[in-house]
Amino acid sequence: MPERVQDFQGQSYHQLRRACLRRGALYKDPLFPASSQSLFYRREPPAGLTWKRPRELCKDPRLFVDGISTRDLHQGSLGNCWMVAATSCLASEPTLWKKVIPDHRRQEWNPKRPDLYAGLFRFRFWRLGGWTEVVVDDRLPVSREGTLLFCRSATPREFWSALLEKAYAKLSGCYEALEGGNTAEALIDFTGGFSETLALDPEALPRDAHQRRALFHTLSGAHDRHALITCFIRPAEGEAVESVLDCGLVRGHAYGVTGVRKVWRAEDKPLRHSGMSRLLMVRMRNPWGTTDWTGAWSQRSQEWQQLSRTEREKMGIQVRDVGEFWMEYGDFCRYFTNVVVCHLAEKALLWPASHWREESCFGEWALAPGASLDHRSRCGGCINHMETFLNNPQFLLEVRGREEEVLICLQQEDRRSRRRDGRGENLPIGFEVLKVEVNRCSRVQCLVEQAASSIYMDARSVTLRRTLAPGRYVVLPTTFQPGASGRFLLRLFSHAHLRLRELNEDLPSPSAFQCCLPEPSVVTTVHLRRAAALSLTKATAPDVYAVVRCEDCVVRTRVHQQSDGPEFDLRAVFYRRQPRAHISVEVRLQTAKSERGRSHVIDLRGGQSHRLGGGCVYVETSSSECLTDL
Repeated sequence: MPERVQDFQGQSYHQLRRACLRRGALYKDPLFPASSQSLFYRREPPAGLTWKRPRELCKDPRLFVDGISTRDLHQGSLGNCWMVAATSCLASEPTLWKKVIPDHRRQEWNPKRPDLYAGLFRFRFWRLGGWTEVVVDDRLPVSREGTLLFCRSATPREFWSALLEKAYAKLSGCYEALEGGNTAEALIDFTGGFSETLALDPEALPRDAHQRRALFHTLSGAHDRHALITCFIRPAEGEAVESVLDCGLVRGHAYGVTGVRKVWRAEDKPLRHSGMSRLLMVRMRNPWGTTDWTGAWSQRSQEWQQLSRTEREKMGIQVRDVGEFWMEYGDFCRYFTNVVVCHLAEKALLWPASHWREESCFGEWALAPGASLDHRSRCGGCINHMETFLNNPQFLLEVRGREEEVLICLQQEDRRSRRRDGRGENLPIGFEVLKVEVNRCSRVQCLVEQAASSIYMDARSVTLRRTLAPGRYVVLPTTFQPGASGRFLLRLFSHAHLRLRELNEDLPSPSAFQCCLPEPSVVTTVHLRRAAALSLTKATAPDVYAVVRCEDCVVRTRVHQQSDGPEFDLRAVFYRRQPRAHISVEVRLQTAKSERGRSHVIDLRGGQSHRLGGGCVYVETSSSECLTDL
């Protein structure tokens, strides 16, 4: 099914193009004019600046010259290396950039039919759950010297990068709004994927072989699955952003990772068998368009003589690519402090198990009517504010069968376009993951067990990777302070089919056949902790599982194989219409193979722990007549 695309500010590319061709005039965008308001909101434009169309800059302009590649981009005078680095990564994947630049062949200049050129282009960006199409005219800011002021291609008559940057600036309010940003933001906007930031320790990582191997495996696997990767060196306290290290790398500057590879090189002293040693290499891209790295394996360095011609061709060094360079993985670990990996997800049913599947829900942090911060509000702040924390939106997910690795990503709406009015700062956001009762289907009213907690950042996206044991979990996206309002998108990624849904009701809705029954009057939670010494024979420990029954509700644990001391750790919640009726906990034991058809049942009817022979089962219960207490 084709994805739905929304027109930005209601501008339809096809309608505007037809109108221009009918009038015989080139398009002039009234919503993003060729004036200072489209450039800056705090400073004046440089002296001598003009706006020109590509045909005024060269005789034969093109959207693409010899295709699209990572070497097409040079940053220009705008402080948006984060966006240019992400664009460079985008250029390496045709399936991705063709989504951002739709119908690129039809948008191309046709020198044989100049009458079909209308002077407008369209680009698509992914924003908060869907694609938005932005239309721009082809008038670009030019310096007094006659060159493009901002992003440009290494080929003077190629304009896709400059026009894409203009569309992104329009989406953000103006060009100046692009100064200073997070590469993860642009990667998400260009792909619809989800970004994960890896913090590296340049002092500890070179000394820890296990961590180095794990990181290389992560980078190599992500690159093989066509993830987009960038990295940067975080300035320490007192160090200036954009300051240059002795090795040529720049602090605070976003670099694209365009290759991760294992190669072989000849040793001076041959090895016993092969005479070769393995070398781990990383290929980098500087969006400034110059090769700054001066260390080992920089261009024209002596280390390249250690590789055969075949390996050099395989690594692509025979192709001249200004701004791209190789470095040894050990040097990469020594210098870089942060890596951003943008993973790609797919909602299709037929999808390899190694790829990520996505579930998502929209939500909103909102005050109750009358702007009061009561239980009806959905903006309770982080867990530090316990009196309002559980008022936040809540989302339920369930892990079945076995433990699963999940990535949870919280994204807030973009606020860059509000910078002109002084309201463009992101909200500090994060989320908590609570492990709840295995049969819970209503909002959590009492904090029980924290399973995971994200960091809180004033970023558009916060991501957490965790391995979750089987059970039910509730995710609470929050702002750091109570009372802050805004829209968000909660995304869940896993290799299994996990569902995500919002919990809106304080109490579970009754089923159709329960409508004629009396209302519940007591709520009870049962925590079946563990059992000990259940083995009935000295030969083999039994397979054990437990069943908890309350009125018409039945909950059971998974089977613990050959265990006489299983850790059940099962919580269940029951809304009871008959408070005097017993809650039954049955521990079932299956022993020898010859006994597979029978079971031993321990029926527990109250108290904190119970014994059967030498065995012991630990159970805790809690009840309340207020149904929203638990």
